[in-house]
Amino acid sequence: MTAQDAEQLTLAGLAPRKRRKRASAERTPAEHDPIAHVVLDVQALHLGQTFDYLIEEKDSEAAQPGVLVRVRFGGQRISGVIWSRGASSDVPRSSLRYLERVLSPDVLVPASMREDIGLIAQAYGGTRANILRFAVPPRVAKVEDEQRLAASFHRAPGTGLADGAAQGYRRIAANYAQASVLQDGLTGNRFQSFVFDLMPGARQWQRDMAWMVATALTAGKSAVVELPTMREVEDLLPMLRNYGLTRFAPSPTGGWTGDVAVLNAEAMPAADRYRAYLAVALGQVKVVVGTRAVMYAPVQGPALFAILEDAAYQNMDGMMPYPQARGVMRLRAKAHDGVFVAMANARTPQSQWENTGPDTVETPVSGYSTAIHPLASPLKDATPWVRWLNRDELARLADPSIGARVPHTAVRVLSKALESGPVLLSIPQDGISETLSCAKCHRQARCAKCAGPLQRSSDGRDATPRCRWCGAAAINWTCPGCHHERMRVVRVGAAGTAAELAGLFRGVPVVLSSKAQGLVPDVACRPMIVIATPGFEPRVRPVSTEQGAAGHEYRAVAILDAWTSLYALGVDARLDTLTAWMRAVSLCAPRSRGGQALILGETDPAIAQSLMLWDSRILAAKDMEERVETGMPPAVAAGCVWGRR
Repeated sequence: MTAQDAEQLTLAGLAPRKRRKRASAERTPAEHDPIAHVVLDVQALHLGQTFDYLIEEKDSEAAQPGVLVRVRFGGQRISGVIWSRGASSDVPRSSLRYLERVLSPDVLVPASMREDIGLIAQAYGGTRANILRFAVPPRVAKVEDEQRLAASFHRAPGTGLADGAAQGYRRIAANYAQASVLQDGLTGNRFQSFVFDLMPGARQWQRDMAWMVATALTAGKSAVVELPTMREVEDLLPMLRNYGLTRFAPSPTGGWTGDVAVLNAEAMPAADRYRAYLAVALGQVKVVVGTRAVMYAPVQGPALFAILEDAAYQNMDGMMPYPQARGVMRLRAKAHDGVFVAMANARTPQSQWENTGPDTVETPVSGYSTAIHPLASPLKDATPWVRWLNRDELARLADPSIGARVPHTAVRVLSKALESGPVLLSIPQDGISETLSCAKCHRQARCAKCAGPLQRSSDGRDATPRCRWCGAAAINWTCPGCHHERMRVVRVGAAGTAAELAGLFRGVPVVLSSKAQGLVPDVACRPMIVIATPGFEPRVRPVSTEQGAAGHEYRAVAILDAWTSLYALGVDARLDTLTAWMRAVSLCAPRSRGGQALILGETDPAIAQSLMLWDSRILAAKDMEERVETGMPPAVAAGCVWGRR
């Protein structure tokens, strides 16, 4: 029997299955610009270019640049964004595949946003796909229809916005130098960059930031405000409500409405984040506030890009290409012919470098900035009386408790303040760690080879101290300052602070707010001791309307264990210390209402001087001078390239 005569064996009553040949569906390319240049959601650097796909005629209207699409790439289906459309491709037409489908007809990445993403990727050495994964939240299809309907009803800001902005400008002009330049920048049509040094005050930065947002809106601009944490977001929203700007939230009639959208990549539900992003992309909302994710808000046209505390660690993205919020927002402000404002209590070396003069070297993420600094007379009235109670000052005051953690002079000041309201004690951390220092002069013990800090063995077997960086043993160590040969262990911690202070201030309630103990959002304006670590300071809540502005302030603020700043590690250690102290002292009442702030212990004189005069330019200038001498950023830009071949 030949192969042609062979038949498939069948069981009785079961015929072989006949397969029907399916004719391939004929697809018609779009009549106009049938080629879609797509940026795929693929993070590999060598796949960072656009890939060409054909567009069917039936999808031509929906497949606009900026929409999400699903395509076949290799053996898998992946998402992407149409970057542009064209009439031709460098790839032969026979090798092109069609788009699988258009996921959403909404333009999620507008033209200006696509341009910004390209500039950001180029500035930080990444691909557009790397930036897209940060910028565009995961799609939630169910919110698109309802948000598209809500966006069709345009809601204009309140009529009192212009009047409120004008009233706010009068306050700004009375407190800050160069206020008119900032006003012209917010209402003008060209790019300008500003470094904003804040005045102290319990709600000062919220008032100043809200005024800038209102002024930008009256000039027809959008506003993007990046804040370190959601606590600052919740602090700013009430001030924006004073200008008639409401939060983007569910309305009683259905749908979401409002003037201010909140964007947060960590804490927000996926549907809420996508809805807020979509509202900004569709132009329904013009003010966006939030944490680091807000720097990619898809605003269009001239806009205000403002950042608070640009040195905060939350501003650095931990994923490749590691974009930094300050640089991204300044780059976008320049691309939009908008305004960039870096607002901070303590000026960073980067801001100091940008304020050296018009000859500042321009890069995509930095350049010359105009400084906005408080005027001397209003600053003196708004600042509490700051005293540095170090060993020399206590000796001058003949304090018998020199060396105590809380000397008698501080106890007397705090006891007086407790008669009228709460007192804040800022501690460096709520944990226990240790370092080694000279037993005579208390200078930190460092390695003779690499200058790294010395530490004891964790298991206690080896008595010889070793370098924390290079691991070298510190044999025959001598202090380079006083030539003493012995070390002492310095324990840094505040676990027993509450119990210690309870003995000094008997009968006074003690509140502890820290990462380990839990955050206390606010406290009543009544006599109590509040112990908090940096970033966990409770806000003061007035108990009656008669208290007025004083109901939001601490009567005194004390910085405990200031000497720990001498042993802090990191190139920005002094800046971080000054920032934490200024944020705590800014919650204190001004000297006109009897407010006092105390620095308890030894610290760097530049930090103490900057805090006492409320002039962070002192430390910033010193930091900048040292970085120029040592060839460190921002004075010197360096790139590191490594690999096996």
